[in-house]
Amino acid sequence: MFGRNLVTRGKVLLVHIAIFVTLTGCSEKASEQLSSPIEPSEWFEDITAESGLNFQHHSGVEGHYLLPEIMGAGAAIFDADNDGRLDIYLISGGPDHEGARNRLFRQTSDGKFTDVTTQSGLGDHGFGMGAAVGDIDNDGDLDLLVTNYGDDRLYRNDGHGTFSDITGGAGIKGARWSTSATFCDIDNDDHLDLYISTYVTNDPPFACTSGVGEIDYCGPNAYRGLADQLYRNNGDGTFTDISVTSGIADVVNNGLGVLCFDFNKDSHDDFLIANDGERNQLWINDGTGRFNDRGVASGIAVNIFGETEASMGIAFGDVNGDLGLDIFLTHLNEESNTLYLSTQRGALMDTTATSGLGITSVRYTGFGTALFDADHDGDLDLAIANGRVRKSQDSDPGDGSILEQFHHFFAESNQLMENTGTGHFQDFCDRTGQFCESLAISRGLLTVDIDRDGDLDLLLTNSNGAAQLYRNNIPKMGNWLMLRVLDHNRDAIGALAAVRTGDTWQIRPVIHSYSYLSSSDATVHFGLGTANSVDEIEITWPDGVKERFAGGNVNQLRVIDRGAVNTDE
Repeated sequence: MFGRNLVTRGKVLLVHIAIFVTLTGCSEKASEQLSSPIEPSEWFEDITAESGLNFQHHSGVEGHYLLPEIMGAGAAIFDADNDGRLDIYLISGGPDHEGARNRLFRQTSDGKFTDVTTQSGLGDHGFGMGAAVGDIDNDGDLDLLVTNYGDDRLYRNDGHGTFSDITGGAGIKGARWSTSATFCDIDNDDHLDLYISTYVTNDPPFACTSGVGEIDYCGPNAYRGLADQLYRNNGDGTFTDISVTSGIADVVNNGLGVLCFDFNKDSHDDFLIANDGERNQLWINDGTGRFNDRGVASGIAVNIFGETEASMGIAFGDVNGDLGLDIFLTHLNEESNTLYLSTQRGALMDTTATSGLGITSVRYTGFGTALFDADHDGDLDLAIANGRVRKSQDSDPGDGSILEQFHHFFAESNQLMENTGTGHFQDFCDRTGQFCESLAISRGLLTVDIDRDGDLDLLLTNSNGAAQLYRNNIPKMGNWLMLRVLDHNRDAIGALAAVRTGDTWQIRPVIHSYSYLSSSDATVHFGLGTANSVDEIEITWPDGVKERFAGGNVNQLRVIDRGAVNTDE
C-alpha cells in the first residue's frame, strides 16, 4: 500500500503512456454508445437518505495516525430473514467510540431500510473490518462471519433474521488483524469451509512520517505480516483449523482481498489472495487437503514489469467475452490498477496498458471494486471505490477538526469505467453523476439489484463517513436475466453459470465474497443486449458436473436448482 520507488513508478507510467497512445480508436460498439442521443443525467442516484439507510462508520480517528483506523470497513448484502428482500449489514470500528458498532438494516416491503440491529443479535462492538456470508449448516439461510482487528465473530442465522454468536463453540479463534474472508467448499463434502485473510501484526501500534516529514500512516512493511487462516467445516457446527496442514500457514503475507474459485478447472476450489506490497498468491488445491502457491507461475503474483503492487480489492469476470474469467486488482496511487486477462493455457496476463485502466487510475488509491453490466449491453463495466492512505499534500487543511482534516487529506472521488465491448474501458463518470462526484474515503463496494428492478445498484462504504446507496438509472441498451443457482437448497458457491443467446455465450461465477472486505447475494446477473429470449442455460456445478437447462423469457429472476424442475420468480 505504501513505500514504492518513485523512479520505478515513473518508468512504469511512461511505458503505460507509450503503449496507451498507440491505441487509435474504439470498437464500433463503443462509437455507437458515445453517439447515443440520451442526455447525461444522474445515472447513479444517491438514494441513501430516502431509503432510510442511516449509518455512520467510526474508527476512532484522533490524530494519532494508527494504521487500523484507515483500513476499514466493508459490508454484506444478503437476505437475512428469508423474506425475499435483500438486507444490508454494515461494519464499523473504533470500539471506544460511542455508538460505533456494526448494524443490520432490514429492507421492508416499501423498499426502505429499518435498523434491526438489537433484535438481530448482530451488533458486534469489535473493531470491525469485513464480513463474509455463507450457509455453513445447509439449512437454507445465510450465516455471517465478521472479521475484526482482534477476535473474529461467527454468527449462525436462526432462520428469521435473528443470529446467535457461535464463535467459541465453532472453534473460530485467534486474536489477530483479519481482513477479507470467504466461505467455499474446498473438499467437496457439501459443507462450506472458511478462509480468513490476515494483514499485519501492528504491534506495537505507531505512526510514521510522510515524504516531507509530517506524521502519516505507516505502510504494511513497517510491521510483520501474518499467516492466513483456513478452517475445515466438520459438518456438525464446528470447524477445524487446517492452516498448518494445508500449507496456507507456510507463508506470512499482508493479505487484504480474497477470492475463492476453481481457477485451474480441476473441480477443487482454490484461493486468490491480494497482498499489500507483496506478491499475490494463488493457492491451488491439490485435492488432498494441501494447497500450493502458483501465483508466480500463473502470472498474477506481480505486474507485467515483475513488480509487486499494493493489491487491495478484487473484481472477477469475463471482460472480453472469450469465456475466460479475468481478474482486476486495485492498487495505491502512483501505481496503476491492474487487469489480468485469462489465456487459453490457463495463465493470467497483465494487459493493463492496453485496457484503458492504467493511466486513468494512477492518481487514485483503489479499494473496493466490481465488474458488472451497468447498461445491459452484454459486457462487464467496472466500478472502483477510491480513498487515499497517504496524506495529500496539495493544500492546507486549515484549522478544522481532526476528522475534517482526516477527510481533507484522504478523500477521493470514485470511478466508473465503461467496457466498449472488447475489454477496453473508457471513463463513464461524465454520465453517472453522484457516484463519481462524491468525495469520500471509500472502501467497500458491492453491486446488487437492491430494488429488484433488474439492474445492478451500488452500495459504498466510507471510512469515517456515511454508507451510500446508489440506484442505477442508466438508460438500458437491452434486456436482462438473473439466475439464483442452488445446489439442493443452498447457494451453489463455486459454480459457473452460462447463458446462450444465438451464437453468443456469457459466463458468470457464483460467489459471495469479492471486492474489499465485503460479501453479497450470490445471484448472477446477465445483460443480454437486444436478445429477446435466452436459448440455453448451462451450469457447471462445484464438483465439475455440467447440467444444461432450457432457455426462456428474459427480464426475470429464474431459480436454477440442481437436478430439479426450474422455476421463475
